[in-house]
Amino acid sequence: MNPHRSMVGLLIIDSGNLGMIVNEIRSGTWSEEPLFNWTTSYEIKYADGSTCIMTETSLKRLVERGKIKFLKEEDL
Repeated sequence: MNPHRSMVGLLIIDSGNLGMIVNEIRSGTWSEEPLFNWTTSYEIKYADGSTCIMTETSLKRLVERGKIKFLKEEDL
């Protein structure tokens, strides 16, 4: 996954279910070191009508394990 490319609009296969990443959600928290920590999550809508919010870390882990596949991996 290319960290500089937007994931929004990508089609995925998640354990046999077709889905699309429809939103990128960035949130931050104030902390001591570094002063601000960002977290990125993705909103995924599936063909069956369900929705999932998944952290970037979880998405990367599931891609590495082969549970989630991008339909056009060469674009990432």
